[in-house]
Amino acid sequence: MPLLTDRMHDMQRREKLAAALRDENASSVRTVGDRSHSATTLASRFSFDLERIEAELRASIIGQEEPIEQVMEILKVVRADIGDPRKPLASVLFCGPTGVGKTETVRTIARALYGDADAYCRIDMNTLSQEHYSAAITGAPPGYVGSKEGTTILDQEKIEGTRNLPGLVLFDELEKASNEVILALMNVFDNGLLVVASGERTYSFRNSLIFMSSNLGARELMALDDRVPGFRAFWSRITQREKSHRERANDIVMNALLDRFPPELVNRIDHIDTFNWIGFDKIPELVDVEMERLNRRLKKHDLWLEISPEVRDFIALKGYDKRFGARGLRRAMRRHLEFPLAGYLLGDHGDFSPPDGSVIVKIKADCQNDTVSFGQR
Repeated sequence: MPLLTDRMHDMQRREKLAAALRDENASSVRTVGDRSHSATTLASRFSFDLERIEAELRASIIGQEEPIEQVMEILKVVRADIGDPRKPLASVLFCGPTGVGKTETVRTIARALYGDADAYCRIDMNTLSQEHYSAAITGAPPGYVGSKEGTTILDQEKIEGTRNLPGLVLFDELEKASNEVILALMNVFDNGLLVVASGERTYSFRNSLIFMSSNLGARELMALDDRVPGFRAFWSRITQREKSHRERANDIVMNALLDRFPPELVNRIDHIDTFNWIGFDKIPELVDVEMERLNRRLKKHDLWLEISPEVRDFIALKGYDKRFGARGLRRAMRRHLEFPLAGYLLGDHGDFSPPDGSVIVKIKADCQNDTVSFGQR
């Protein structure tokens, strides 16, 4: 009987975890009806809803209007199914500073397509910094252990997608991988196929959207936004008068890419998009996004949090750091909101599960004492 009890408890834990993941992956966008089948008569093998994806991106990714527009243009081509069938659906490189939404963009697309923010094959390239780690991508060469199995770190199911949905792949922090790993990807971008070193297995990326992220050029981008005093400012205005801020940012990123990668690799990437620094004026919107996510996590406790504009401004002020972007804000949310909230729930007010509905907790900020307080409504 103890074994049966343990199995029941384990099953309950798994069910609760699955329910929590469903709440976390729940859409924050409210749509009217199902628009996955629009009025168009286009015969396409894909059936995802472009309007829903765009709404999800604009609700989750703050301050990145131009990259979102570029992503939507790419997805329109994929949805219309007019791309080269012998290549990946698209290969996209997101460049820019840390904490501005590059990885979160891919997670949002995965959530909009599959209902799960983890429904993509993610390869952390910083774990492939050594020369011999190229076998993790291409498989062990002939004569080595595992060569006949063609085992790699790639998830074939997530790469190939489904009958009517594209697969998603993210090569995160591309510049941190060794040169051998980078060169192994050239054929993937060119013909959408990766044959393992032993020749026993082939991975197809022809039904995949390939995303990459990189922080190359971040320092130069920060310098671009700073004021240049004296003659340098005058010369900068003269020499750059024909170029917009975004064009100069793209030039910086392209130069950084060509310094790190061979031109033949950069030339095989379909789209290179530059993400902006997140300004302080966008931080309150990010607080709202993080509050929406926190409330989805609190759903399993029948809780809902409301914060006043003063509290939102307080958290925005504490969490803003241009160098760290949204990650700095998340640390501030955890320190100034989640820590005291957890203590409040585990203290004298720990029972928050009334049978008649959810409890709404109201929060107030004390900027002078650098604290927040809680009250039940």
